[in-house]
Amino acid sequence: MLAVQCRMARAAVGWGVRELAKASGVSVDTVTRLERGETLLPRTVDTIRKTLEEAGIEFISENGGGAGVRLAKHPAPDH
Repeated sequence: MLAVQCRMARAAVGWGVRELAKASGVSVDTVTRLERGETLLPRTVDTIRKTLEEAGIEFISENGGGAGVRLAKHPAPDH
């Protein structure tokens, strides 16, 4: 997960740094460091990424158009 992807993902789910930190179980400083592009332990980045994925984010890899994120398409509930 790139720093910009983390910022985009937070924006997509409407979370600030504090909300992401709390949901991930990491400090606000940790999220801020990630978004500045600092190197974190891989397991910490994985934890943050999984939290965002659980919130409905899909990460899009670099495919010529640049890495990005999108909200996952959830199936409509059965009625």
